[in-house]
Amino acid sequence: MAWSLVKKSFFDLSLIRTTSSLVYLPPIHIQTDVIPFHGKELFVYNCSKVLLSDNFHKQPLNFHPRYLCNSVTLRSLCWEGSSHEILLKNLDVYISNHQVDEAWEAYTDFKKLYGLPDDRLLSRFITELSYTREPKWLQRAFDIILLLPKKKSNSLHFDQLYNLSLSLARAQMPIPASMILRIMIEKDNIPPTNLLGPVMLHMVKKDIGTYLASNILVQICDFFQRSGSNRRAIKPDTTIFNLVLASCSRCNLSFKAQQIIELMSQMGLAGDAYTIITIARIHAVNGQRDELKKFKNCVDQVAGYLGHHYFQFYDNLMSLHFKFNDIDSVSRLIFDMISLSGTQKGPHKLFSIPLGSPNLKKGLKLQVLPHVFPENSLVQTERNERFAMYENRRLTFTNKTLAKLIVGYKRAGRISELSKVLWRIQMENGWVEMNSNDLSADVIDACIHVGWLETAHDIIDDMEQASNLPNSSSYASLLTAYYEGNKHREAESLLKQIKKMGITLSDDASKSSNRSDLVSCLIQETKKGDINCSVYEFNSSIYFFMKAEMIDDALKTYKTMQRMNIHPNVATYMYMVMGYSSLEMYRDITILWGDIKRSIDDQNLKMSLELYEVLALNFLKGGYFERVMEVIVCMKKDGVYADKWLFKSEFLKLHKDLYRTLKVANGRTEAQSKRVEHVKGFRKWAGID
Repeated sequence: MAWSLVKKSFFDLSLIRTTSSLVYLPPIHIQTDVIPFHGKELFVYNCSKVLLSDNFHKQPLNFHPRYLCNSVTLRSLCWEGSSHEILLKNLDVYISNHQVDEAWEAYTDFKKLYGLPDDRLLSRFITELSYTREPKWLQRAFDIILLLPKKKSNSLHFDQLYNLSLSLARAQMPIPASMILRIMIEKDNIPPTNLLGPVMLHMVKKDIGTYLASNILVQICDFFQRSGSNRRAIKPDTTIFNLVLASCSRCNLSFKAQQIIELMSQMGLAGDAYTIITIARIHAVNGQRDELKKFKNCVDQVAGYLGHHYFQFYDNLMSLHFKFNDIDSVSRLIFDMISLSGTQKGPHKLFSIPLGSPNLKKGLKLQVLPHVFPENSLVQTERNERFAMYENRRLTFTNKTLAKLIVGYKRAGRISELSKVLWRIQMENGWVEMNSNDLSADVIDACIHVGWLETAHDIIDDMEQASNLPNSSSYASLLTAYYEGNKHREAESLLKQIKKMGITLSDDASKSSNRSDLVSCLIQETKKGDINCSVYEFNSSIYFFMKAEMIDDALKTYKTMQRMNIHPNVATYMYMVMGYSSLEMYRDITILWGDIKRSIDDQNLKMSLELYEVLALNFLKGGYFERVMEVIVCMKKDGVYADKWLFKSEFLKLHKDLYRTLKVANGRTEAQSKRVEHVKGFRKWAGID
């Protein structure tokens, strides 16, 4: 039976082949008014009719119907050409037509037979895959680059690598995106700030991306410091640092952020308002009150007219005062905030903030411009109103702050001082216009509601002595509470006091929403129990001693913690490890690792990615490969991501040829054989061998 006319279709002859060669095709009769045929080449145009000879169907066919198409772009097919040339032409055509599926099949077919295509075609293919924005194709483009031998990878240009990295970051694939960036850094093709920013912006949307972005920023800065000022185009700016810092704060990578802060100082960059707020949040998490207090003076200069932004700074500083159970500092900070409200603009100048003790010879200083508030910043700050807030163009405090203050003074038996604090707040200019006597009424009423009748009465007495009579509703509420609690003697005493002061009791004992909120906060605070601030105080001392390289004092403080049964936390061990590392005391870190493992076994310590990383890096520097592998095993057990690229780079920098050819069995001693085993285990894990 003869083949009929095939309309609007054509066999893609270049794809009809067996496993070793093209199939034989019998003569094809083509209508001369559709496709001209010249010599040995068939020039194919968009066609609608192709007539095959009657005996064509008798030949064995090796093709699939999917090779039928109704439109084919202009190209030439050499009948006597090799499959090598045909596959390359097909790949070229598919890339030009943006037919990614077909291009991938042509690429894989070519690779199986001949290896990788030429550099020009491979670059075009990688670029085409990069523009798809589909994770599947982006991953395959990334896989191709990883498979390239070093010689071939040098043919990839900056644009191709950058576009792929950006596409991977946009697709929320931060791990491969970071690896492409690192390949670029190794090739000395570091993106300038205006290009690096978009990649970082997408990477930090995930926790793991933030961790990798911070490591890449460290790597770029290290490269810049080694290459000198002739490479200023690659120097990251304040916006990049702010972006990474804010993301580290959000993802609880506070110690990684601390490293970035010090690096910012080393790079000679000046921070802005966003930098200061992020640093405040980081220091609050790490419990570094002394470090944050250094920024207060410069913030006070501008907080009067930038209070909508800097209330977050005071919020974090106040949270640290509470962590240290320092209610006196909380009170002073409240007075400062109130006095700053409405302050005129101060002088715009550069401040230099010491990092660590200002007396340290090796101490760093961070320059900041607190008045600079970029409107188009990539950083999005979170509004936390736990203790401080900005309301009616004033810096003020929340009911949670007031509740913690009341509880703090009561537990210390210092109610008279609480009364003085309330009186001073009421007398400040910022509160005169706000019917400030309501503040003392709120506090008295809240104390009555939680059953602290004696405390409420003491505050009333203190107010009377200061000639600042509370509202009559406060007397009425307390009197009612005495009668309801069958405390008739106290009630009679209060009645005499009311008559003596000539107060007319009011029946209006209604509670405002503000007052009821204070009661709720007070109830929550009473449930928390006493605050144990010892670990923060010890950590602050250890941090100072380690920065000053006073190792013996730091170790004594650490031993005192253990004797007092105060469990060290992640911050304690981070400061100890970083201090030892600064003096290259790696053996002491191995001893500390033993303490850490015991704390983990006793469930007194929950490890963090940052502590794991700093331990592994220091063990690599010290050549303690058994300890390195122990940390890696622990990270895997805890499901903590390990930055293999970072560890691999550190190893190659220090131990590139260590035991590369020596076998375990050839070790001179049992100890050496074990060390060889651990080194080879690391090389295998890091993908070096």
